[in-house]
Amino acid sequence: MTYVVTEACIRCKFQDCVEVCPVDCFYEGENMLVIHPDECIDCGVCEPECPVEAIVPDTAGNVTNWLEVNRKFAESWPNITRKGEVPADADAHREETGKFEKFFSDKPGKGT
Repeated sequence: MTYVVTEACIRCKFQDCVEVCPVDCFYEGENMLVIHPDECIDCGVCEPECPVEAIVPDTAGNVTNWLEVNRKFAESWPNITRKGEVPADADAHREETGKFEKFFSDKPGKGT
């Protein structure tokens, strides 16, 4: 089992999860984070830290596509090891649905 970041992270990117990860397995895109599934040690400490509940175990229903998104972009986005700047409009996107189709960017973030 591994943990994956899902659509709820898009345009929110609060990054509280990064602060508690003992193995630095988060990678930063322009408007979301992903977890490298081969680096995650399945400890689960990141899951309760996410204020938008974007992090789930890969055993949760219907997350196979998110596992692939996490795997693909963890290979090309920069590693993030500490909390960076949260988007100014993050709170406005907390409850939004359909964020992948509307906002997903495959561009890398700045990394830390």
